Amino acid sequence: MSRILVVAAHPDDEILGVGGTVAKHTDKGDYVECLILGEGQTSRWDNRENVDRTVIDELHKDTWESAKIIGYKKVQFADFPDNRFDSVDLLDIVKVIEKIIFEFQPDVIYTHHSGDLNIDHQRTFQAVMTGTRTVNSYPVKELYTFETLSSTEWNFEKKDNFRPNVYIDIESYLMKKIEAMSKYKSELCEYPHPRSLEGIKLLAEYRGMTVGKNYVEAFELIRKIL
Repeated sequence: MSRILVVAAHPDDEILGVGGTVAKHTDKGDYVECLILGEGQTSRWDNRENVDRTVIDELHKDTWESAKIIGYKKVQFADFPDNRFDSVDLLDIVKVIEKIIFEFQPDVIYTHHSGDLNIDHQRTFQAVMTGTRTVNSYPVKELYTFETLSSTEWNFEKKDNFRPNVYIDIESYLMKKIEAMSKYKSELCEYPHPRSLEGIKLLAEYRGMTVGKNYVEAFELIRKIL
């Protein structure tokens, strides 16, 4: 049994980026936990302080319903300000990640790609890279980044594009991923917006086509220790 940790910036990223793969991990007996760093949604208001806490509570409820479908054993929330991670000291984010790694001792970590358009995704990647420095009794043997619909593909700069080199067949788990994402009522958009149920299916088809499979999630391997 492997111990898997997903570090995501927002509620729903843990499904969009890696939901099918997590379902596959749990199906074979791996133990998967998730750390969601941001509170989500509050950037949609002019003043974060005016957001009713019930908005976040409902979003977290959606997360738990989604997690049960996919097979996450545990989800933790850090509640950093939505789309404002650049207003938080990087060290504060790193400390949260380091604490989870120390307590959970994961073998594998999945997190955001460094080149995503979303600033919270970028800061999450930076914090994970800092928190997974290979010192002392470092437990993480594999570190991957995933793509997130409505962020990864919207960064048109060519210097840091997502370049997948690991492809995981999720044909048997795609419908479970779609069912899990459907629980996020406030996050789903109508097609042709990429963050839609049809968008999820189309991306899986596209990534699958590139490697001769029907439905795939793609990842960029950062480091693997054998």
